[in-house]
Amino acid sequence: MKKVVILFLLIVCISCNSTKKRALKGETSFQKVMNAKFKDATTSPLTKKGLKNFIGLEFFPVNDKFKVNAKLTKTPDAPIFNFPTTTDRVAMYKKYGNVTFTIDGEIYELAIYKDEFPKEAYKNHLFLPFLDKTNGKTSYEGGRFIDVLTTDEKDGSIEIDFNEAYNPYCAYSDRYSCPITPRDNYLDLEVKAGVMAYKK
Repeated sequence: MKKVVILFLLIVCISCNSTKKRALKGETSFQKVMNAKFKDATTSPLTKKGLKNFIGLEFFPVNDKFKVNAKLTKTPDAPIFNFPTTTDRVAMYKKYGNVTFTIDGEIYELAIYKDEFPKEAYKNHLFLPFLDKTNGKTSYEGGRFIDVLTTDEKDGSIEIDFNEAYNPYCAYSDRYSCPITPRDNYLDLEVKAGVMAYKK
């Protein structure tokens, strides 16, 4: 009888652990993917201490008003833009164009960039860094990034979802070198969407 009880308790413990491993914090696929990446020691930007204490990233509530259909005006003759970074490294991007969109009846514009020397897996990726009124309060002080794909462009417009805005890895550890968001890419509103500030 004693052996049966021990075996039962062992099965319950294994079942609980399996459930914990499967459960990923997040409301959307983006949030779940982000948390899975941060939870995995092979892909996480967190320090060892941060990884040990990690239970999930904090996100603003998903808000459809921050999912916009932006007009894309390409700038094919733009020069190479040398992004300063948080280290001595210089990141080379070319301005791909400007995106113009409306939120709460106000028109906003941001510059969007493309890596000059992307890895094969990122050849269709565009880089959209931005600053807003939440920086240094409820979001990372250095601004946030959004990944957009060239393949998402349709008839001169492209969808931008600020609910998928994320922090540069420098927000989590000093061992990373991150591009510094240009001051011109400032939105004069609170973008309460995407990943919130990380509390170390």
